[in-house]
Parts: sequence; C-alpha cells; structure tokens
Amino acid sequence: MNTLKGTHVEFHILQSFPVSCLNRDDVGAPKSAMIGGVSRARVSSQCWKRHVRLALQELGVKIGVRTKQVAKMLAKACETRGATPEQAKAFGEACVPLLIGGKAETAQSESKDTSSKNVLYFFSTNEAKAIAEFAAAQAFDPESAAVKKSGKTVLSPELKKAHKAHFNPAVDGLDIALFGRMVAQVPDLNVHAAASFAHAISTHRVDNEIEFFTALDDIPPKDKTGSAHMGSLEYNSATYYRYINLDLGQLADSLGNTGLADAVSAFIKALYIAVPSARQTTQTGMRPWDYARIYIRKGQGMQASFDEPVRAKGQGFLKPSIEALELQLAKQEKLAGSLFGKAAEFTFGKDDSVSIDDLVNGVAAFVRPYEAQA
Repeated sequence: MNTLKGTHVEFHILQSFPVSCLNRDDVGAPKSAMIGGVSRARVSSQCWKRHVRLALQELGVKIGVRTKQVAKMLAKACETRGATPEQAKAFGEACVPLLIGGKAETAQSESKDTSSKNVLYFFSTNEAKAIAEFAAAQAFDPESAAVKKSGKTVLSPELKKAHKAHFNPAVDGLDIALFGRMVAQVPDLNVHAAASFAHAISTHRVDNEIEFFTALDDIPPKDKTGSAHMGSLEYNSATYYRYINLDLGQLADSLGNTGLADAVSAFIKALYIAVPSARQTTQTGMRPWDYARIYIRKGQGMQASFDEPVRAKGQGFLKPSIEALELQLAKQEKLAGSLFGKAAEFTFGKDDSVSIDDLVNGVAAFVRPYEAQA
C-alpha cells in the first residue's frame, strides 16, 4: 500500500537575476506575460524542466533519452546483440509506429511531413537493451514486433512485456518518473509525471530593455575606421517566483518505493543548481535561490499568484517579494484550515541557519521511513 498517496512537496522559490535573457521567444526577446494588468518577465516551465534534467545528470544520476531517433537507438542495441546493420535497421524502424505512431525518423523523412515528425519519445537504455534481447530471440524478424488485434497492428504482448519489465526509473531514467511520458500506441507504458512546474514569473512589473553593441575588427582595412559589426539584443532583470509541486505518492508508484529518498534528494539538488542557459556567455545569470518556503503536505496545490505586483520602494524587489510571498502563503494556509494538511515546513534563505544540505536532509528524513514500510 502506498501510504504517500496524496502527499506533495511544494516549493515556493524566489530567485533574483541581474541583466539576462534566460528564456527567449521566437524573435530572441526574453519571454513575458501579462499578469495583474502589467507585463512580467517569464521563464517557461519546459525551459526550467530541461535544465533540471541536465542538472540531474551533472549530479551523477542516470537519466533517460528524449529523442526522435528511437529507431536508431534500437538498431544500435540490436547490433550489439549480433544483428547485421540491415536487420537492426529493419527491426528498429518496425518498432517506431508501434510505440509512438507514424514512421521512423529517417534521412528521407526530414523533408516530408510524418505523424512522428514532432514526437519526442522518452526512452531508457535498459528498455532499448530489453527490446534488443527480444529481437535476438526472434532472429531479428521485424514481423515479430507486431500482432493483429481488432483489425489493427499493435505491439506484440511479448515485446510489450519485455519493454515494461525492464523499465526501472530508479536506475536508468529518474527524469522519466519525474516528468512523465506518453506512449501513444501503448497506454500501459505511460508514466504519470510526479513533478509539476509552473512558469516562473517576475513578482513585479518588467519592461524589456535593448542593448546596442558594436564589435571591432582586429585586422581592420587601412581605409576603414570604426566598428566592423553592430547589433542589438533585448534583456531584462527580475526577481522570479517559481512554484514546483512534487507528488511523492506518484513518484513512489513509479519507482516502486526503490530509492525514493535518494530520488527526492537528487531532485531538490538539481532544482537548486539548474539555471536556464540562454545567453549565459554574454549576459551571465548564475543565481541560486534567494529564498524558499517548502511544505510537505496533503491536499490541493497552493500556488501564490503575485497578481498584485510588488514595488521596490528603493530597497530592491527581493525583500518585498519575500514579505508578499509569506503573507500570501500564511493567508492560504489559514483559509484552507484542516484541508491544508501540513506535515512539515522548511524555510530557506531567511538567514544563514539552513543550508541546501540541511533542506535536502530534512525532506529525505521525512520520506525515508516510507521506504521501510514498502
């Protein structure tokens, strides 16, 4: 029995960045949103999730592969099991429509519209190996990957079983358990996401500014002076509010309670060090958390809105943002009463008494006893 069902870790994070362009839109400008009637700086949830994935990898956690090149991954795994390049390619391409629909991504399909063109499949190396082992037992016959069911061609039950049995996100795909995956053709291979990310928004009004720049030629022509190149870039600076909800019950289900405390610890560390990479070489913004309020509790998520933008009043945006966040969360907790379901609470950044290690250890200490009960 999963006794963590309905239990969440909620992160309310404030993070100030100087001149930067953390997440660009289609014209290269910092992303924005209208909230409370004023323009706010914004970093998309997808952007920060990707960098949390990469941070997990930096921390030594083995992550999955998110790719359109599933057929090539399977072909490579089949070759390691003794398939010829032709056999491996045929088997890999036979599996793609059975998993994600459409056709395999090939050199020819680059210029054509296929239903799998924009599908990125979340996959792990162990799953690829398991499928390759099944293929080897079937002499790499592409037809062994499929069966007819109700007039449709679907993944063979044996191959599906091999695929599913070797999915172990605690070992080779923690990010799949955290961020979920959808298998269009085989719903029982779906993984529900344990982590939910809101778009990060500035707590205050932000108007993008424009930097005009020039560059000089180190070997200029004798008859020319001045700059060799000029251009402009948009940027801003902001204090962002970030809301992340980690569903402990769902994560326990996906991991089978194996390594749950370690997984939560790695996630918090990755959440702390992950920073979007846009323009980091020209407008470095490598700021860690300034302040965070973390709840472990049951019940509906309680996200702050910052509908009313804070004002600097000559003291910057961070201090009034902390005050506004604390007031919003205290009010929501009081209004929710017994439904708030708080089991633990941590404050980070109010002073220097709590380090990120203390926070990680505190949350892990809450989770670890549930592993023993599994």
